[in-house]
Amino acid sequence: MDFETINFEINERVGIVTMNRPDEANALNAQMAKELFEVSVQCSRNKNLGALIITANGKMFNAGGDLKEFNNPPGNKKDEHLSRVASNLHDALIRFAYMDAPVIMAVNGTAAGGGFSLALSGDYILASDKAKFVSAYTASGLTPDGSSTYYLAKHIGLLKAKELFLTNRMLTAKEAIEWGFVNEVTVHDNLMNRAGELASQFAKGPSKAFGGVKRMLLSSFSNPIEAQLDQETRHIVGTMDTHDGPHGLDAFLNKKKPSFKGK
Repeated sequence: MDFETINFEINERVGIVTMNRPDEANALNAQMAKELFEVSVQCSRNKNLGALIITANGKMFNAGGDLKEFNNPPGNKKDEHLSRVASNLHDALIRFAYMDAPVIMAVNGTAAGGGFSLALSGDYILASDKAKFVSAYTASGLTPDGSSTYYLAKHIGLLKAKELFLTNRMLTAKEAIEWGFVNEVTVHDNLMNRAGELASQFAKGPSKAFGGVKRMLLSSFSNPIEAQLDQETRHIVGTMDTHDGPHGLDAFLNKKKPSFKGK
């Protein structure tokens, strides 16, 4: 598939998705949602992918939904159009969440609305010191989408999540890390170098174990303890059927540096 709104490449087990509508603040339109879904299918089926970076060209990370398109969609069916965009985006996010490879959000600028939600969905959220974060949905009379109602309260607590959704308060990168929904802030010019370092580290790690961690944490706030412990049993036992589990044990016991294969 030829992409119109994003760039996508894979090198040495690291994928990079770069949103590429800089003149439109990388706003999420129907084509971008469709292309993110296609990338998520490719990534989730690629057994050699060890990490994925999502970032953007231009000054903005993502300004959220393309409100001009939403207000004047093909056929003038606003509800149907929005349903297609949200469904494609959400299907993409589900695949990113369940795949083994960790997803690094390299937030290069302002993340607003759907861009805010997209950033929150990352497994590791790295922000430029020029990045800013704002929910912005209710300012347009809309409710959030893109997973922010799932992740934000888990990251920062229910009361603070309500504050950001109801007031549309904008936070700097420094404030975002203090609030607890950004892992790390780096100087702007070093953003992609640092993202690459993290991605390389993850890509050399035990991908199957990473995937188990990701999937178990998705249910950690909703499962009763019996179900969560059952998941833990099944996942840790399952690592013995991989290359990396027995290899990691052997390396630890023999005081050697492990050489994981992600298998």
